[in-house]
Amino acid sequence: MRETSRRSVAIPGPAGAARVVAPAGGASFRRPPGSPSEPTLRYERELWRAGLVRVAGVDEVGVAPACGPVLAAAVIVAPNSRRIPGVRDSKLLSPVQREALYPTILRRAVAVGVGAASVAEIDALNIYHATHLAMRRAIRRLGGHEHVLVDGLRIRGFEAHVGPYTAIVDGDLLCYSIACASIVAKVVRDRLMARLAARHPGYGWERNAGYATPEHRAAMAELGITRFHRRSFVTTQRALVGEQQALDLVLLPALPPEP
Repeated sequence: MRETSRRSVAIPGPAGAARVVAPAGGASFRRPPGSPSEPTLRYERELWRAGLVRVAGVDEVGVAPACGPVLAAAVIVAPNSRRIPGVRDSKLLSPVQREALYPTILRRAVAVGVGAASVAEIDALNIYHATHLAMRRAIRRLGGHEHVLVDGLRIRGFEAHVGPYTAIVDGDLLCYSIACASIVAKVVRDRLMARLAARHPGYGWERNAGYATPEHRAAMAELGITRFHRRSFVTTQRALVGEQQALDLVLLPALPPEP
């Protein structure tokens, strides 16, 4: 379950530094009307002014697809750094734009971590908990952090795993480091799905990234499902039902002729 909160806490800086009030570990910002079309460093600057240095933005990709892992990325940008022109929510960018920005983000970031939860983990835990597992794995790969900025609503128990964090609704639209993470996560997962498509041709994963497009659903009905399909998802279950019905027709004994 997700929770929202409007609590605030004081985030201490170094000894003798002023204390600033910032959203609590699980608080959620909501996008105000007329907010900028490009993400800003507003949220990072609040924490930098408090004396924090390793502030990580985290985002995920691959929650809705019918197959493939869910993947998350975490990005720490240098304090008081300048934004990379063109960085925004990955969903607003074309594949060519994302691929062009990806190496620049990696080069200019202080640290980048990528984590995933497998199809087996998605089916065992459900996609909600598997997504948070991927986020925690990405954060652990950063080599240390002081605060996390995460896209979405408050996540129950997340602070126990990652420490202080702030949830920002529409964070990939509003927060620069989260937008960077969204691009990294999308590029890495799209590349992975393209490699899987070469091993399992016919499903169009190199184009649909595993989402249940008409092309993908038709291929599932014709070719069946693979070990990379999420059996806990309705789209896959429907394909399995179709497979079983076809098998039943094959295995049923021939009906006796009518008298």
